[in-house]
Amino acid sequence: MSDLQPPERLIPIVPTAGSMPSQPGGPGIPPLPQRSFWEHLGGRPTFERLVRRFYDGVQTDPIIWPMYPADDLEGAIQRLTGFLEQYWGGPTTYSQERGHPRLRMRHQPFTITPAARDRWLVHMRDAVDSLELSALDDTTLWDYLERAAHAMVNSSEA
Repeated sequence: MSDLQPPERLIPIVPTAGSMPSQPGGPGIPPLPQRSFWEHLGGRPTFERLVRRFYDGVQTDPIIWPMYPADDLEGAIQRLTGFLEQYWGGPTTYSQERGHPRLRMRHQPFTITPAARDRWLVHMRDAVDSLELSALDDTTLWDYLERAAHAMVNSSEA
């Protein structure tokens, strides 16, 4: 199974008076400025809040906390934040520092069962809810996170 690839997520911004480009985007239709989903959600502060809230829950979870680096929790927070930022159209720092994400390969050393996936999703759902996003933004973000979590399962063992 291949890694999940980021979609081209550009959100149109409604132009304001005086912001229309001088060159139209077609016959009588000016192009709309676009920005990434990362930027639309608020950039790094939003994604860092998401990830920190997620790890607050993970630290209390006896099923999945043992898979995480307790001695490098801040590093784990920064890696996940950087990955999500890059995926959603933010800075490419993650790949510059760590190479291609290769999610399945990076998670292969861990036994990820359906139960572990479900616990990960519980904590991530809480983190997404804490952002109080619009229904559309919530669905956009959650759909990816849920698909990614399902793709990481590599064992049916209990």
